[in-house]
Amino acid sequence: MKKIEAIVRKTKFESVREALHDADIDFLSWWDVKGQGTAKQGLIFRGIAYDVTTIDRIYISFVVRDVNMEKSIDAIIKSAYSGESGDGRIFVTQIEQSIRIRTGDRGDESLYDKESK
Repeated sequence: MKKIEAIVRKTKFESVREALHDADIDFLSWWDVKGQGTAKQGLIFRGIAYDVTTIDRIYISFVVRDVNMEKSIDAIIKSAYSGESGDGRIFVTQIEQSIRIRTGDRGDESLYDKESK
């Protein structure tokens, strides 16, 4: 099992969520976050200076079976891509164990309903 965490533009979040749904990833969590990238510039609009070094992003987190890892990553890359600096990052980590509290299912079985897969 793998934990996939992605940081994407707020404007791309809905397309990422739809792409993950199309890739059969229906359970995920997300948070509004702020971050700082490598850009070190300000913006002046109508005489008012704005700090654009702090950027609003969405942080997405979910756990998948190993067989679903690549299609999940591909879905995020294709749907979050704009071609500009600041498209985001994807992080993948190994999960040792997963347990469904309601049933006590462990491992891969805890991530999906046996009846539906």
